Parts: sequence; C-alpha cells; structure tokens
Amino acid sequence: MTACFEDIAIGEELVLGSHTFTADEIIAFAKKYDPQPFHLSEEAAAKSQFGRLCASGWHTAAVFMRLSVDMNKALKEAALQRGETVAAGGPSPGFEDLKWLRPVYAGDTITYKRVISEKIESRSRPRWGIVRSENHGFNQDGEPVFFFRSAVFVERRP
Repeated sequence: MTACFEDIAIGEELVLGSHTFTADEIIAFAKKYDPQPFHLSEEAAAKSQFGRLCASGWHTAAVFMRLSVDMNKALKEAALQRGETVAAGGPSPGFEDLKWLRPVYAGDTITYKRVISEKIESRSRPRWGIVRSENHGFNQDGEPVFFFRSAVFVERRP
C-alpha cells in the first residue's frame, strides 16, 4: 500500500495480478516444500481424491504474496514518479481464516485481489493504523479457490 492510513477506503479493491500454474512449477514447488504425492506426479494425483495434479495450497499462498509485493512496489514507484509522498508499510500482525476452497490444477490461471474491509487506529502505535483486508483467488472460470483475511500496519499522515 502506498497511501497513508487516512486515505485508504473501506471497500477499495485491487487486482494484484494473475498466475498460471504449470505442471513443472507445481512439481518443483512440491519437491521443495510440500512433497505430497498429488503434488508430485500426474500418476499419483490420478489415484488421489483430486484426480489430477494440483498445486499445494502453500504454493497458491506464495504466489499471492509475490503478486502483492510486486503490486505494492509498482504502485510505490508510480506514486514517487508523480511526486507524491508514499506512506511506509509496516509489519503484519498476522492473518486468519485461510481457506483453500478448490484445488488449483495444472493449467489453471488464478487471479488474486485484495479488498479493504476495516481500518483500526492503533492506540499503542499512534503513527500507525491497522488495515484489514479480505484476500481472494479466483480461477479462470471465476470460481473462488483461495481466501484469507489479513492485517497490516500502515503509516498515518504526519
């Protein structure tokens, strides 16, 4: 986020981007981080409850994070080029309600978006506010596949 806490509107939506999950990428991620059979081979996945190769939920979350960081960086750079002041982003005090709603299969393209759901003034850190978001991933058919709620500290206007 580049805007100051006061300038962020509840209900504001931001599409972070899309990513197509390839079989090779799914298998490489699984080998390194989540080596369950249905993530490692088409053959093993065919014998599982999924029926075919699917991405690890952690892989879908990692892609969300990458797209979010890339979008925030691009927004910051654009604001600086326009001569605008950019608010500092702080740490996240956490997330909740993480759900993998549908499998993400090899070849699926997931589009991620963030929707601002709440703003809280921080009493312990008066220079900061907490912005809560609902984060979504939808496949190419518009079906929800990924969801979580997050919170992040955002700098207040000086």
